[in-house]
Amino acid sequence: MDYETKPDGYYDNIRDEMIKYLPDNPKTIIDIGCGNGAFAEVLKEQTKAEVWGIEYMDKEAQVAKDKLFKVYSGKCEDYIEELPDNYFDAIYFNDVLEHLVDPYMVLDKIKHKLTKDGVVISSIPNVRYHNTFMRVLVQKDWKYEDFGVMDRTHLRFFTKKSIKRAYEELGYSIVTHEGINRSRSIKPYLYNIPMLFTQLDIRYPQYATVAKYKKS
Repeated sequence: MDYETKPDGYYDNIRDEMIKYLPDNPKTIIDIGCGNGAFAEVLKEQTKAEVWGIEYMDKEAQVAKDKLFKVYSGKCEDYIEELPDNYFDAIYFNDVLEHLVDPYMVLDKIKHKLTKDGVVISSIPNVRYHNTFMRVLVQKDWKYEDFGVMDRTHLRFFTKKSIKRAYEELGYSIVTHEGINRSRSIKPYLYNIPMLFTQLDIRYPQYATVAKYKKS
């Protein structure tokens, strides 16, 4: 996987649309896949919380270390066991889980790091997004790209339904599950006419999910 050739700004992307999913008054947050810490730094400034990060690219992780409380450099799978149990009020995965070999294992282990009322917050690409879906259906093609839904570094592909199922099968309860960054194109609506507008999930390139894990 080539993460070195990502376009400018890939690792300093501030996901403003994901901030609203934070719980009230979080004291501890970890941003998994934090890039250079730009988004996590905004969270820190807005909440005054203790904010951690994990970043696969060492160059970006070193930059993030100057901004955050603690940053691990490397694969998140290598550090989950080191994270304190029952500690984080919010755990972010902004377009990260689809890059992992086993995102289900990661979600299963990370739930033990949540506080009693803590949440996992994720943004995950929707493979049924109209540009991708119609390319498969009409053009009979599956073409990888440098970024986006068909990022060539994606190892897993999800839909609205499969994201929800993944969380629930791991014992999470869904708080919020909704499409984000809706397409401005009229095409999804035109495609929906013969389907009686039952396929409107194709409007969204990503789904945002907030999930809790009820501890036994």
